Amino acid sequence: MVFRLTAGRIDPAPLLAQAGQGGSGGVVLFLGRVRADQTPQGKVRALLYEAYVPLAEKEMARLEREAKRRWRTEGIEVVHRVGVVRVGEVSVAVLVSAAHRAQAFEASRYLIDHLKAEVPIWKSDLTPGGGARSRSRPRRPSGKPRRG
Repeated sequence: MVFRLTAGRIDPAPLLAQAGQGGSGGVVLFLGRVRADQTPQGKVRALLYEAYVPLAEKEMARLEREAKRRWRTEGIEVVHRVGVVRVGEVSVAVLVSAAHRAQAFEASRYLIDHLKAEVPIWKSDLTPGGGARSRSRPRRPSGKPRRG
């Protein structure tokens, strides 16, 4: 698996090129883009992403192990932006390859849902007035704290 945080633009072409190698029958690429939501402070012009890198890498490795165990994936790549990401730009890419399409779709959905819920990456809205409003914090999908 490749998991990386980047301040640079996410280009899906190299991800897809690597996924085409091997015997994968299903390759799923999810791209999350910043949208211009309306907030009480104005329309979002960008998001500011911040991360706690050591724990983010540890949590993504755990998610990868679980995805491989459940769906026998052949390849997983996750790239997430940090810093300012403008409206329309890709903030996250999740690529999963597996022997069959169902495995690739299910593993991809699992990874993006749990990445958003559990990996310590925070985002804040940036609006025209220059204000930032924190929008999310990692949490367990069930809403319950993690044991152990």
